[in-house]
Amino acid sequence: MTTPSFRESILRHLTYSFGKDPDHAILEDWRMALSLGVRDRIVDAWFKSTKRTYDTGAKRVYYLSMEYLIGRLLEDGLVNLELVDEAREVLSEFGYDYDTVLADEPDAALGNGGLGRLAACFMESLSTIGCPAHGYGIRYEHGLFRQSFVDGRQIEQPELWLGQRHAWEFERPEVRYRIGFGGHVDVRDGHHRWHPGEEVEAEAFDTPTVGWKGRWANTLRLWSGRAIHPFDLDAFNHGDFARAAAPEALARTISRVLYPDDTTEQGRELRLKQEYFLTASALRDILRRFSNQFGDLRKLPEKVAIQLNDTHPAIAGPELIRILVDEKGFDFDEAMEIAQGCLSYTNHTLLPEALEAWGEQLFGRLLPRHIGIIDRIDATHAGRNPSRTQSMRADHSVKMGQLSFVMAHKVNGVSALHTDLMKTTVFSELHGLHPDRIVNQTNGVTPRRWLLSCNPGLAGLITDSIGEGWVDDLEQLSKLEPFIDDAGWLEKFDAVKRDNKVWLSNWMQGTYGMLADPDALFDVQIKRIHEYKRQHLNILETIALWQEMRENPNADWTPRLKLFGGKAAPGYFFAKDIIRLINDAASVINNDPVTQGMLKIAFLPNYNVSLAERMIPAADLSEQVSTAGKEASGTGNMKLALNGAPTIGTLDGANVEIRERVGADNFFLFGMTADEVMERRAVDGHAGLAIAADERLKGALGLIRSGRFSPGDPDRYRGITENLEGPDYFLVCSDFTDYWRAQREVDVVFRDDKAWDRMAALNTARSGWFSSDRTIRGYMADIWDAESLL
Repeated sequence: MTTPSFRESILRHLTYSFGKDPDHAILEDWRMALSLGVRDRIVDAWFKSTKRTYDTGAKRVYYLSMEYLIGRLLEDGLVNLELVDEAREVLSEFGYDYDTVLADEPDAALGNGGLGRLAACFMESLSTIGCPAHGYGIRYEHGLFRQSFVDGRQIEQPELWLGQRHAWEFERPEVRYRIGFGGHVDVRDGHHRWHPGEEVEAEAFDTPTVGWKGRWANTLRLWSGRAIHPFDLDAFNHGDFARAAAPEALARTISRVLYPDDTTEQGRELRLKQEYFLTASALRDILRRFSNQFGDLRKLPEKVAIQLNDTHPAIAGPELIRILVDEKGFDFDEAMEIAQGCLSYTNHTLLPEALEAWGEQLFGRLLPRHIGIIDRIDATHAGRNPSRTQSMRADHSVKMGQLSFVMAHKVNGVSALHTDLMKTTVFSELHGLHPDRIVNQTNGVTPRRWLLSCNPGLAGLITDSIGEGWVDDLEQLSKLEPFIDDAGWLEKFDAVKRDNKVWLSNWMQGTYGMLADPDALFDVQIKRIHEYKRQHLNILETIALWQEMRENPNADWTPRLKLFGGKAAPGYFFAKDIIRLINDAASVINNDPVTQGMLKIAFLPNYNVSLAERMIPAADLSEQVSTAGKEASGTGNMKLALNGAPTIGTLDGANVEIRERVGADNFFLFGMTADEVMERRAVDGHAGLAIAADERLKGALGLIRSGRFSPGDPDRYRGITENLEGPDYFLVCSDFTDYWRAQREVDVVFRDDKAWDRMAALNTARSGWFSSDRTIRGYMADIWDAESLL
């Protein structure tokens, strides 16, 4: 694509799509015109890909996920279509800065953490590889929430990502499905018929997702809730204006917010409605498309692969059976076999409480037909496996993890360790009954977004060194290893990292007024705030380090900037207390004249994809400190290693494989193994023993307990200190001493510039295996039986 033709496309949209000329267009107009110019080229690839899929009759993959953390899409399109230079030139011609225009795009708030970002990486990789696929999700009007801090406390506000014009989606008003809830079930002559008591419409919005070089594009279809009868004119004419608008408000509630607070009965009901809304809409769409092209539903597993991303879409099995039996006339056993042939399930957690379970009363009230189908599935499975002891219905709950496992032909873990632990913990009995069902597909990240786009300095150095083949074959990064022995090349690598740190430091100062020294070690922990991820271990060690620095201010300390980012669920009060403790500690430590220039803490608010793209290229150290056996995989660990940040971490999740790949000498290991965690947890009073054995830990806890970081409110963090001094389920205290040791090893290596640069560069060179392209190829071969059409 030459510059003049791209220029003409942008100006045409500026004129005819937005009614502006270049002299009167504002920043948003230019961003939208540029976006539509890029979208035009994506649509060309999209149409060709769709036509080829239909012409070949290829098997399609359907990815069902409650989250898609897609972030900003303009740069994705420009990078994958290789239009970055042309865009810079055109915008510069009219006096606009490329980065400023890109930053004007709202960050799509359709996800929370790793699960949603993984889904977004998978969609991009599916297109890069040329696998015919659809992603299905919900078009949340407000997404998760916008995070800010007031007096250190997390404040949640609506995320208004749709407050500006959205360039990437196509509304499909002709694609609508009625989705029901509640009501009752009739049984006549053995045939069941569900009569919902409430119905809404699901309307489709399509976003084309283009792969590298624009060779293929797939569809992300998001559903928005609509009222079937949106306005009650009679009520309005009688002056009851609230009742007149109520149907529309109730329908839109379904697609308004990601993960409503489920600490209330109303919140749990809405969340279950959302999960069924997504899944039922997707299945109707899949069956419509299949029937139009192939007809015979018995062949569904030959042409359709449906991947359940976690238990959120677990209702897919019962819903598909319901359609096949109640609407299409299949007998139950055949319908169950067809459904199992299509469905596969990705497990993302070993935490039993995170495997969804719905109260029978709520589930039966909202989905009265489905609870009966689940009982039939359960009875069928029990009949075929008489030694089974676990049921999908237990403790007055419907167990979605067990349902997902039984209804899938394959169940995959997302790291090698996680997969092994699934077999011995949460699904031990089911694994014994179905030993070939669990497989491993270790997660990955797309190198286009997480290196080429977000770290152009490093990407340029890599391309200059080994060519551009690495962009869609990330394992070519291993070709960098000979260059790492070249002192001149290593200096260039170090210069890229320092430029990234300077850029982040300047941005932090301009945005938040935070001063950061680019020569300090940028120590980064960015992820969802949760006890098992142990942000409180990090801040405890930071407090202990501060005390040590105060006592020995003239020692040879390594200056550190401790950077945090992440959100806590609105109802997760312990996690919100961790956030406030970090911010309160920052207020004290950052203003201590004794440790100025040696230690600083910054918690950057509203962590999202765009903020991650700023922080990851500048990170020196990657904090992956979860309790061993609790993190399924992690993908932030992969992004940070890929961008040259060595890991300090436990043998948990994909840390195990990262350490194996980059080498034990290039990874700062600490903490207990998963087996040792189980043994330690059985020791009576293990937290007290650990505290008594470590004066630094005892001192840090004492400072928190005394109110040093909460003057006037010494009990503010009683919940945290009592937890750590008592049950300490996630073994923060027991791992503290070894964590301190590993951090001091970090200090020593970081002071040796050449040793650190070599370690960082080897992390980049040896992280090529952690590409989502590799992961998707594994799914295609081992789970979906799908092929590339490129």
